[in-house]
Amino acid sequence: MNFFRKSSVMLLFLMICSGQAQARDCVVLLHGLARSDGSMEEMAESLLEAGFFVVNHDYPSTKHRIEELSRSVIREATAECPQESRVHFVTHSLGGILVRYYLEYHELDNLGRVVMLGPPNKGSQVVDAMAELPGFELLNGPAGLQLGTEQTSIPNSLGGADFEVGIIAGTRSINLILSQLLPNPDDGKVSVESTKLEGMADHLTVPVSHPFLMKDEEVILQTIHFLRYGQFQERADLR
Repeated sequence: MNFFRKSSVMLLFLMICSGQAQARDCVVLLHGLARSDGSMEEMAESLLEAGFFVVNHDYPSTKHRIEELSRSVIREATAECPQESRVHFVTHSLGGILVRYYLEYHELDNLGRVVMLGPPNKGSQVVDAMAELPGFELLNGPAGLQLGTEQTSIPNSLGGADFEVGIIAGTRSINLILSQLLPNPDDGKVSVESTKLEGMADHLTVPVSHPFLMKDEEVILQTIHFLRYGQFQERADLR
């Protein structure tokens, strides 16, 4: 009987733990153009430590158009979240446009909050200037060609945010050549102005360049704060 009592207690414990895991908020991480899930590893580790269930989803960003990527990537990634959990997104660059495109045409009943890092929400002048250059499409794929600033580009053809989104933009560049193509301030790939989105809940600038936004300590802390509270934190109170 003692064995059965112990087994029952252990089963109850496992059921409770399982229920707690199911109840945890899930955060889907989507990397940027020509990057991989490895670029989001530090963000993923910090979110796990903060108590979130994390899906760091890799996808072939240079192989398909935004429309196709959005449909497949969002469905595959959210399917990895625990059932009935609230689903948040943390995106870098192109990843934010994939979320915008998906939410323009689909509903997520369990959608939580979204944090976009360096998103080209109004396109990028870098694409305008370099799209016709030899090798650009080879390196950036068909999705890269869709990120210009013309009104017919994918970012500019989508509506504003009707979901809770916070945006973090960089103001430091390590590519002075590309920065010459962008309105200041910029992060070397996207101008601060281009990151803004009608309907956004909050917007923050940090002195970080585009490739390192998702690895920056302050950005990570601010991301966690927004996911919890729906706004970024005053810098004096961040730590």
